[in-house]
Amino acid sequence: MSAPLESFLQRATPHVLALFRVVIGLLFACHGASSLFGVLGGAMGQGGTLPTGSWPGWYAAVIQLAGGLLVMFGLGTRPAALLSSGSMAYAYFSTHQGTALWPIQNGGEASVLFCWAFLLLFFTGPGSWALDRVFFGARTEPTAPAAQQEPSAA
Repeated sequence: MSAPLESFLQRATPHVLALFRVVIGLLFACHGASSLFGVLGGAMGQGGTLPTGSWPGWYAAVIQLAGGLLVMFGLGTRPAALLSSGSMAYAYFSTHQGTALWPIQNGGEASVLFCWAFLLLFFTGPGSWALDRVFFGARTEPTAPAAQQEPSAA
């Protein structure tokens, strides 16, 4: 890869990661809002809401709304992403996996995608533009190791 392209990719990575975080968090929060408040099509696309306290749907919707908003704003991204990832793994294995083996067959594509997207955010962190930076100070983003330089012969 050329040096200018590699340099651009390295500079752009935290910003693209932040955009990824915002989109994933917003979509996840929309699922929760839909189930809890009947907006955006409501629970199961029928305009209704889940009964308060019903297991596991209502609790999953609360995790979706709260976790999605926290991830979207970059506030406690890693713990929120881990909880969200786990809830989607639970949803997949408890709801979808028993129907068929593959997510495309059992309707679990969204659960699998959200699970892995949140797991990625748990490991990578929020990227740039996170509220964590405002409240807890700027932290350095992990960068790729610098290329080893050969000692100059003097």
